Amino acid sequence: MKTSEDAKDKNTEQMAACLKSFMLKSSTKTNLNLYDHLARLLHKILDERPENAVDVLEDMSRDLKRSLMQEKQSALRDTPFSSAQQDLAELQRILFARQPSDDGDHDEELVEAPIPNVAELAFYLEQAGVGMEKEEMQRIFLALKHLVDTQPLQHCRLWGKILGTEANYLVAEVELREGEEEEEEEGAEEAADEEEKEPRDKEEGEVVEVVDPLPKSAHKPPSVVPKEENRTGTNKYTYFVCQEPGLPWVKLPSVTPAQISAARQIRKFFTGRLNTPIISYPPFPGNEANYLRAQIARISASTHVSPLGYFQFGEEEGDDDDDGARANFEENPDFEGIPVTEMAESLSTWVHHVQHILTQGRCVWVNLAEKPADEFDEDEEEEQREEEPDEPEPEVGPPLLTPLSEDAEVNSTSPWTSGLSSALIPQFAIATLRSNLWPGAYAYACGKKFDSIYIGWGMKSADSKYGYSPTMVPGPQAEYTSGAEVTESLDPTLEEELALKAALEEQRAAQEEAEGLDDEEEDD
Repeated sequence: MKTSEDAKDKNTEQMAACLKSFMLKSSTKTNLNLYDHLARLLHKILDERPENAVDVLEDMSRDLKRSLMQEKQSALRDTPFSSAQQDLAELQRILFARQPSDDGDHDEELVEAPIPNVAELAFYLEQAGVGMEKEEMQRIFLALKHLVDTQPLQHCRLWGKILGTEANYLVAEVELREGEEEEEEEGAEEAADEEEKEPRDKEEGEVVEVVDPLPKSAHKPPSVVPKEENRTGTNKYTYFVCQEPGLPWVKLPSVTPAQISAARQIRKFFTGRLNTPIISYPPFPGNEANYLRAQIARISASTHVSPLGYFQFGEEEGDDDDDGARANFEENPDFEGIPVTEMAESLSTWVHHVQHILTQGRCVWVNLAEKPADEFDEDEEEEQREEEPDEPEPEVGPPLLTPLSEDAEVNSTSPWTSGLSSALIPQFAIATLRSNLWPGAYAYACGKKFDSIYIGWGMKSADSKYGYSPTMVPGPQAEYTSGAEVTESLDPTLEEELALKAALEEQRAAQEEAEGLDDEEEDD
């Protein structure tokens, strides 16, 4: 009996040793072993004593493994999820960080900084029932401050917000300091011109032998309308955009008359991506950044208004201008404000302070028929000038500071709707103005304070009798003009061929007789 019991004990000890050695075998992935893991798990269960321990055994085992994980074994740990809101909040956290100041001597610079008072704008817009959330307006306020701190600006204001299908655009209207022009754009244009000139010079130097010259086309492409210079007309201000406060500001390029003319003929929603190509008919010359800049120019020219008398023309600009368009004005120091009730009732108390855009795509008309004297050759100068048509009549739009009461009606509907922010307490209300031509454009006025803002999709109202209709495709162009040299003639009949042959023979016989007489005269 003792020998059998000793044998059983010995076998049990051997099995326990084998089992323990198996449980002490470390994993090749986590470098853990089952024996230590079970020992820690039992200690954790005895320490915490959870209810229904058998039900939470697997969860406790998983948590215990995670607590022992090292950084190099993070592949077995669940990666924390980071949402787009969290990433944006990390970027916006920089806006709320206070910039350390060296001394207190910067007080004057802070006062003179061209930071717009967005809080005051939000206060008045809230009374008019327009605007954005207070938190968003505060973030925009800080984003504009960051723009002013990083760019050499002398004027800055919140232009508005344009909605898009994927993202939105916050638009800031700025004016650069004197001497801080767009040097990068000018340098890029000069480099492009040099690149275009180089291959032309090489082609001019080559000698090409033309055996049979091809016919030259008499088609003359229409003249390109030159764009207006910076700080004038449609390019008077510079615009920066960003998708969200905290994201980098991007400067929009200058607008050209061709882009404004094409933008008037198409309707496209914005996507929120500046590099998106514009696929439309007629084709738009540029991408979404250019289309956005063209729409901003059109909206500004139509909806930026101010109280009558707040601005006045300077003494330098007389009334006898050549084109009748005065582009510069200044603030009237004697302006005392217009009663709010009067501004809410009459559109004659509001005026446009942005130049009107002509059908040419410019604020100032340019004569395309006039050519400089250098383009005429000495031989062909008189002929070309005689063939030139009569000079077109210059186009003149409504002058600056024109009252809104003179705006043309659209389908018997006034382009503006005015009113009070509150009819219950009119003595503390403000005058509001809403554009029916560009839905989303609003303006307010209260004493000497006024401003305009746009919050919309960036498209003009299509409420008309027939709605919006795309531009019709023009008819096909004629390939050639009919004439004797081009039009194919009919084949002659047999009688006509015989008559022509007889006439040629008679002509030949008469010629031979004349030659014979000449020979006889020479012999004599």
